[in-house]
Amino acid sequence: MKSVEKAYELARERYAEIGVDTGEALRRLEQIKISMHCWQGDDVRGFLFRERALSGGIQATGNYPGAARTPSELRADMEMALRLIPGKHRINLHSTYADTDERIDLDEIEPRHYESWVQWAREQGLGLDFNPTCFSHEKSESGFTLASADRGIRDFWIEHCKRSRRVSAYFGRELQSPSVNNIWVPDGYKDTPIDRLAPRQRLLSALDEIFREPIDERYNLDAVESKVFGIGSESYVVGSHEFYLGYAVKNQKLLTLDAGHFHPTEVISGKISAVLLFCNELLLHVSRPVRWDSDHVVILDDELQQIASELVRGDLLSRTHIGLDFFDASINRIAAWVIGMRSMQKALLHALLEPTDRLREYELAGDFTSRLAWLEELKVLPMQAVWDYFCESSSVPAGLEWLDDMRRYEAQVLEARS
Repeated sequence: MKSVEKAYELARERYAEIGVDTGEALRRLEQIKISMHCWQGDDVRGFLFRERALSGGIQATGNYPGAARTPSELRADMEMALRLIPGKHRINLHSTYADTDERIDLDEIEPRHYESWVQWAREQGLGLDFNPTCFSHEKSESGFTLASADRGIRDFWIEHCKRSRRVSAYFGRELQSPSVNNIWVPDGYKDTPIDRLAPRQRLLSALDEIFREPIDERYNLDAVESKVFGIGSESYVVGSHEFYLGYAVKNQKLLTLDAGHFHPTEVISGKISAVLLFCNELLLHVSRPVRWDSDHVVILDDELQQIASELVRGDLLSRTHIGLDFFDASINRIAAWVIGMRSMQKALLHALLEPTDRLREYELAGDFTSRLAWLEELKVLPMQAVWDYFCESSSVPAGLEWLDDMRRYEAQVLEARS
């Protein structure tokens, strides 16, 4: 629209006055691929064991109509969401989203069970990432998987994680884009344990066994993810931040920082630069915890902005893989994807439109007054006009126009599922 172009020209001039090139900011933003998580579309149920209840601290609250019931429905919903999100991105799959008529267990998954996902991703121009699913399974009911004292249980999950790495490498080879395979387990105790050491020794041994098979990093990147506590493991989690930080540094794996996996007053934005001094690459699971790891839809709040600013200010984008991780069944699931993805992109754009060199000079000179004054002024500069222009240039609705498209899809497709 002409009004969008006019607003952008005024914004471009305003940013140019403070030494910021909006065209360069948009070019950089267009190159950033965010991994959109499939499990928002069906409340983390997957397709292998849809009759099983969620467990391992996983809860999706709400009963909004229209959840995807099949792989084809889920892919259609994701296509709809991606039509409303600027740029080309990635899709993050859990292992339970296999597309197969075979009755298989998690220790039997093979690349062929995900062939339709690869074909679809190739057609859509998307990359794929992967996760072993170490929860919501009869062999995780004790609260322990890779750290289980039962050797048979432990071997089952070790085999599952080994096979997950091979599926991830298959994604990477077929799509010529490295797939990040992220391991998270819910292992822990509800009450204070006597022995904190032994479960961690078992987890350490299990991880070593999983990673023993060499896999080309051009196709698969291994990541490990911590958590401070969970439902059913409030007093002790085996895979703590300290455990996985040490493991990632020692073995040069990606460390996963999930925004909801720390104490309620602890944020991951302050950890990014520290971790990347010792790890080559980092995986972010961007979520919005509300008092606990509740995985609310990502919005443009202060912490999201700090995460984006850390990545841009430190020139860390090339070493960081950004993925979203939330699941909300109380609102339209497609809208949740769109709101979360666009919020992440807006935070990145805001960071890219910052005159960082000027702010750094103020800081080094000890002129904290100017630093604060500029940071506050930047909050009200016309970023929205730049964002709207980016959307229209990407053939994506600007403003809230996307909501009308989503409502039409809801009426034509989602309501029929009910």
